[in-house]
Amino acid sequence: MVTLETPRLILRRWREEDVAPMAAVNADPEVMRWIRDGSVRDEQQTRGGIQAWESEWESQGFGLFAVEIRSTGELAGFTGLSVPDFLPEVLPAVEVGWRLGRSHWGQGFATEAAAAAVRFGFEDRGLKRIVSITQVGNHASERIMTKLGMQPVRETVHPTGGRRVRVFELPSDQYVTTTR
Repeated sequence: MVTLETPRLILRRWREEDVAPMAAVNADPEVMRWIRDGSVRDEQQTRGGIQAWESEWESQGFGLFAVEIRSTGELAGFTGLSVPDFLPEVLPAVEVGWRLGRSHWGQGFATEAAAAAVRFGFEDRGLKRIVSITQVGNHASERIMTKLGMQPVRETVHPTGGRRVRVFELPSDQYVTTTR
């Protein structure tokens, strides 16, 4: 089982006790504002999401990590890699994404966690490029993407949500020179 450690975080696979705290993150309308159509998710939907993320680990060799705060053991949310099937026009691709509870915003945790996931994708999984996708207007996520060394490459419309999205990209050859 893959576990990554950063100075302040542990990125690990999911446990049963993660369902309730992740459901609390997913139930916050402000957290979910920029996710698909902005709908919140309940505990059952969260459990299904975690099961799907764990299945992706088994089928792809990567997936979304549970992000734990080292000093407290608290679940902050997730970060990691996934295939963005929801946006077929960018495929084949692997996306880095994140979602943290509001109490963990503004502390650099998302950037720290996502940088570890990007490093894992390039150095451990040999990916040639990583993308990140956000709704137009989500400036906080765009700042993280920029800190990761990503550049915007296209705008399009989310096929199911109907909202405009911006796709950022980081090829592996640029990762070596910009994020190490």
